[in-house]
This record gives sequence, C-alpha cells and structure tokens, in this order.
Amino acid sequence: MPARHLNVHGVVPAALAEGVARLQASLNVPDGFPAEVLAAAEEASRSPRLPAYDRTDLDLVTIDPPGARDLDQAVHIARDGAGYLVSYAIADVAAFVRPGDPIDGEAHRRGQTFYAPHRRFPLHPPVLSEGAASLLPGEVRPALLWQIRLDHDGATLEKDVRRALVRSRAQLSYDEVQLDLDTDRADDSLHLLQQVGLLREEREVARGGVSLNIPEQEIEVRSPGRWRLQFRRPVRVEDWNAQISLLTGMAAARIMLDHNVGILRTLPPAEPTALAKLRRTAAALDIAWPTGQPYPEFIRTLDMNRPEDAAMGYSATMLFRGADYDAFVGSRPLLDVHAALATEYSHVTAPLRRLVDRYTEETCVALCAGRPVPEWVLAAYEKLPEEMNASNARAATFEHSIIDMTEALTLSGRVGQEFLGTVIELRGKAPERARVMISKPAVEADVVGTPPLGERLRVRLDRVDVAAGRTEFSLIP
Repeated sequence: MPARHLNVHGVVPAALAEGVARLQASLNVPDGFPAEVLAAAEEASRSPRLPAYDRTDLDLVTIDPPGARDLDQAVHIARDGAGYLVSYAIADVAAFVRPGDPIDGEAHRRGQTFYAPHRRFPLHPPVLSEGAASLLPGEVRPALLWQIRLDHDGATLEKDVRRALVRSRAQLSYDEVQLDLDTDRADDSLHLLQQVGLLREEREVARGGVSLNIPEQEIEVRSPGRWRLQFRRPVRVEDWNAQISLLTGMAAARIMLDHNVGILRTLPPAEPTALAKLRRTAAALDIAWPTGQPYPEFIRTLDMNRPEDAAMGYSATMLFRGADYDAFVGSRPLLDVHAALATEYSHVTAPLRRLVDRYTEETCVALCAGRPVPEWVLAAYEKLPEEMNASNARAATFEHSIIDMTEALTLSGRVGQEFLGTVIELRGKAPERARVMISKPAVEADVVGTPPLGERLRVRLDRVDVAAGRTEFSLIP
C-alpha cells in the first residue's frame, strides 16, 4: 500500500507537532535508540563484511526526494542487444547487522521506518541507515546487485542477484532527472530508464495490473497561523523508477516460487462492496467513471496533478486492504499473487526502511548462488509475517492519523461554514454515522445520521480539534 507521507514547507504548526507527539506516545513509536544499539551500530559501521566481487565500474545513480539520506537503491540501465540490462543495487543491511545482535533485535521491534511531517523514526540507527549502509554518492558500499535482462518488449529473460561492491556516482532528485529528460540532457542510462519504464507500464496494462504512485501531501505555511494542504505534483520519472522496483520485486518472487521457499507480498481480489464505495467516492469528487470501465483502466485516467484526482488516488488505497506477507518452505503458498499488480511480488528493495526486505534478499542471494537458504533466515519466517503485519498496522494508524490532523488543521478556521458533500459509506455505529466526501477542500468526514448512500447534501462544520485529528460535522436539513 502506498505510504501517505506529509512534507511541511515552513515551520511545523504547533498544534500538529503536539498531535504527532501524542500519537507517537500512544502508538509506542520509538523515539531514539537504546545505548547498546547505538554502540553496536557505531561498531558495525566501521567493520562491515565486504564482498570480493567489485562492480564499482557501474555508473549507478540514486533517484530520491531532495535531501534524502537513507538511500536503498541505485540504478543503471544499458542496451543488451535488442533488449536491456537493468542493474539495480540494493543496500546490504546484512553486511552490518548480525542475526540476534542489538541492532537486529531493535529492528524486529520496529519493523519499519515511521514518517511524520517534520521527522522520521528510522528502522536502523542513522549511522547506518543514513551513513555507512546508505548508497551515498561517491562512497564504496556493499550491496545486493540485481542484474535483470529484458527483451525488446520489456519481458524478463534472466535474473540474478549477488553481493558486490558498488559506488553511486550521483544522488539525483526526481525533478532533476525529469528536467534532464525533458531537455534532452540526460545520459543514456536515464533515457533507457524512461524506455524501460514505459515498456513495463505497457506490460502492467496488458496483464490487468495497476500500481498507485500517490502524490505526497504537503503543508504550505504561508504565514504564522495561515497554512494550506496541497498535493505535491508528481513527475513521470517517479512512475518509471517505481517500475524498476516492481520489476525487481517480481523477479525475487519468481525466484522464490521456483524454489518453493521465501516470503511473498500478497493481496486478495477487491471486494465488490469496496469497489462500490470507490465509485461513490468518484461521484463525490465529480470524476467520471463510466459504467463497465474496469478499475485499472479508471485509475490510469486520473491526473495526479489535479487535487481531486489525487484525493481519488488516496481513496483507491482502500482496495489494498487484506495485503499480507506469506512465508513458505517446501510448497507454494495458498495465495501467491498480488491482485493489484496481477502477478507474484515480493518486498526486496527497501531494506534500510523495511525489515522483511533483508530476509527476502538473503533468500534470493542464496538461491541464485545454488546454496541453501541460511538457517537464521528460515528461523525468522515463522514470526516475520506477523511482525510485519503488526508494524504495518501501526504505521498505517500513525500516518492516517496525521492525515486526519492535517485535514483538521486545514479546516480549523472554518467552523460554522457549510460544505457540499456526498455520502460514500454508512458506519453503522451507535449513534449511526455516515462518511461524507467533501470535494473542496478534498477531505472525508463523519456526520451523525443515515442519509442514503450516494446522496449529495450540505453539512456544517461544528467543531475542530487539530491535536486529536477530529472534526465534527452536522447535517443541514
């Protein structure tokens, strides 16, 4: 499920900072690391286990948001006859973290990095995640180097991963790469990233899949006490870069399925009720969704540069409910497909920020080398899906609650005003409530009552509590 991160331009409003602090405490999101974990990370940063295979000759680059320091992936793409060779380096966390050491134990307690508008709560100590293990430019780093050969249509021909020393030559931002592509100043590898990205998107359409590249929400602080919630305009290179990550996750899943051992990221098909609610949301936002048009086709019509379409994309993430991690040894799992992607898939490309990726990478490295999967990896399979699901639930609550706070912040000066909305869901609680989608601003809110689903109505904002992320609306007769 796409993460819903918020960025803040300017000083973080005090009410939002207060609310995040309360939320962090209530969800037990760790702030800082125990002394023994920090000491172990400092020691590990000075003595990583380095591979003999040297691929520092590859002109790899990282492509991330500006200022990012926890750099998991670096990419290079070259022509390979009529096809392509994708080289994708992933940070080698296991070169620094030993099974059962203090860093490992703390990572299992956290599960992943948690994001707030003004800070992050990392999975690993920054000396590793933003330093020695990060694929920072100009630095020689241990990595898991994926090399995937594609034919002229972007179909996978061969796949392999092995440990290697790599060196990123540059840390690029999405906007920089997009500008270079648009002005024909990009190098061959970045031009091929565009070509491969487009080919992989075509293959996604053909198999009936869809990937949601949701724009991040931003708080623009205009002056003290005045702010606006808006969506950051995405650029196309973000989609193409995401396709390389998806390609690698699919390759990893195929390797593990072929050997009947591994961990998949799975998703069952969407329930009809969820699709019906999504159609009501589209109607609430005045977005046309023709009868009979399949969900993947509809999603591809959205322009994420439009606030209403971006809000629709956020609402579409409800179809990701039921996503799971399935570990298997000796036989295939009962569910081996990610329904949204319409193919098998595994998380392998973000080990600095997500615990499970370290284990799937270790599994694939062993299988590609013809070696047994390490016992410490297999031993973790039993509890790892449960650990990741619990961490995902906590992260989702954390991030969604911050969204609620931000929407409350946006509405905080408009108590008493009336808004036009559409009923998208009936809550069935005591008292019974309806969920209403308001188009301007694009927020969801609860109102007391049971109006018909899909009805357009007027509501009045009665109360706002920013720190609690709570708004109270009432129906206007």
